[in-house]
Amino acid sequence: MLNRHLRPDEIDLLLDPEVGFGTQPLRAHVRDCAQCQAELDQAQEMLFVLEDLPHFTPSANFADRVMMQVQVFEPWHVAARNSVLRFVPASGPARVAAGVGLAASAGLMVTGASWVLNHADLGLLLANVGLDTAQQAATAAMSELVLAAVGRTGLDAWSTGGVKVVLAAGAGFVAAAGATVAGLRVLTTSRARR
Repeated sequence: MLNRHLRPDEIDLLLDPEVGFGTQPLRAHVRDCAQCQAELDQAQEMLFVLEDLPHFTPSANFADRVMMQVQVFEPWHVAARNSVLRFVPASGPARVAAGVGLAASAGLMVTGASWVLNHADLGLLLANVGLDTAQQAATAAMSELVLAAVGRTGLDAWSTGGVKVVLAAGAGFVAAAGATVAGLRVLTTSRARR
């Protein structure tokens, strides 16, 4: 016989009629202990109440609605693999053709990169010529813009002053634009108050 009260798992064992092994000492204790008998009766009443509740089944699309709200974490390597697999053809011959095309493209890229590395001096020369041409075109365009905006005097000042004149003109433009915006705000707020 037990000299303690039953634990909740032992009361659950007594509620299950199919479990018989090891329950005889528990049943003997319940016959002698009023507190454990009351807990067992309360658990049986709860079991009857639960059995009498109506049985509900979720709608057919319940699982889909729940899973749409679940944020599933997908590791970066799985996302990358799935992205690549979207471009892999489904049929065998198409996969072979895609593999041959990919291998040929990779070969051409390696050959081109090798040629560029072996002829780096030619590449640097072409890059310098391109940069010089772009710089000359930008300078000519800026000269035309300054000439159109402020005339010959402004162009001469820009040519002699360089960056300092451009920065001063830019600061003046920003100040004028800021004053214009502030003036417009004052006008709109004063009209809105009326």
